[in-house]
Amino acid sequence: MNLTIVPKKLRGTVTPPPSKSQAHRLIIAAALADGTSTIENVAFSQDVAATLRCMEALGASWQETGPGVIQVQGMGGRRTRGGELPHLDCGESGSTLRFLIPIALALRGGGVFTGRGRLMERPQGPYLTLFREKGVSWEQEGDVLTVAGDPQPGRYALPGNVSSQFFTGLFFALPLLDGESAVVPTTDLESAGYLAITREAQERFGVRVGGLRPEGFRIAGNQAYRPCTAQVEADWSQAAFWYAAANLGSDVAVTGMNPRSPQGDRSIVDLLDFFDGVPADRGLDVRHIPDLVPPLAALAAGNEGCTRLKNAGRLRLKESDRLTTVRETLETFGVRVEERPDSLSICGRQQLRGNVAVDCCNDHRIAMMAAVLATRADGPVTLTGAECVKKSYPDFWEEYQRLGGEVHVL
Repeated sequence: MNLTIVPKKLRGTVTPPPSKSQAHRLIIAAALADGTSTIENVAFSQDVAATLRCMEALGASWQETGPGVIQVQGMGGRRTRGGELPHLDCGESGSTLRFLIPIALALRGGGVFTGRGRLMERPQGPYLTLFREKGVSWEQEGDVLTVAGDPQPGRYALPGNVSSQFFTGLFFALPLLDGESAVVPTTDLESAGYLAITREAQERFGVRVGGLRPEGFRIAGNQAYRPCTAQVEADWSQAAFWYAAANLGSDVAVTGMNPRSPQGDRSIVDLLDFFDGVPADRGLDVRHIPDLVPPLAALAAGNEGCTRLKNAGRLRLKESDRLTTVRETLETFGVRVEERPDSLSICGRQQLRGNVAVDCCNDHRIAMMAAVLATRADGPVTLTGAECVKKSYPDFWEEYQRLGGEVHVL
């Protein structure tokens, strides 16, 4: 879908969609429980649909019982062997793929994973190295990845600076094994806030992962996920785009957020202070909040002074090479940007260039960033591939128009 945005300030109140990160985790925990769980406030984005689809392939079932409400019939975390390995279609969801690899191994002795877009290009090295040590076979041909083996409790050591998703996958699977395990980061652990979301979801379902100690995260074996009722809270990473729009001159109020959320991206509220007051040079370390880079880049582009977003190298392996696509998008709007291997330096300006076209690069966060920037442009902005927002925020364009944005589908 291609569309043109006629620049206008947005006005009104908006509640962002339910957290995709939390929904993944609650669905998985419910599927691993022995009994029926109810999960409320679920948004059926493409990524969440992928996790539901894969948990069905592993043996769980679910049904929608009301708007945004699902009942999940769990499989009880029972380990079964024999027969064909389950086929798990992960779509373009990196969370689904990395979370479910250890789970499929623990439950079914492995699985055949498929994906689309750039999913199978994303690094899986930490698992590959780890599982080779544990006697798990691993074969990838194109977009098909097959893993097989019988993981045992023990010490699981892997780098912490690639993705916290590898840790989350192990956190879910290892409590199902027959003995105690430890998950040990061999480098500084980045995106630690996402592990807080994981552990909080597990605790709701009766499973506990110990806190980080010198010997790692200790995980008792033979734990059982218990069914419960849980509600998905609003997504702080999506809220950040509306906060950015408000900072850039729109009269938008964000409602329905949990200020005590385990989501690390709630820090967007504090980071707004960096862009208030007189123009200044700013340095922001984004290693723990990589999903905030696009809205932070929009803030930096529309505020005078220069902002350096550093320790962002992992963004090169998202739906797009997000450091490059952020730079290219900002430059389209006339913003001066310096791209380095793991950082962006952005020099903002009051007026953004219009009468331009932006390629969304099949990246939902690039599309939403461009929509925010368009509110400050001096002419229409055309977006190609704008349907990519369905990955995480299916109603984004409807909300944008409800807030007064003028959008014309081409």
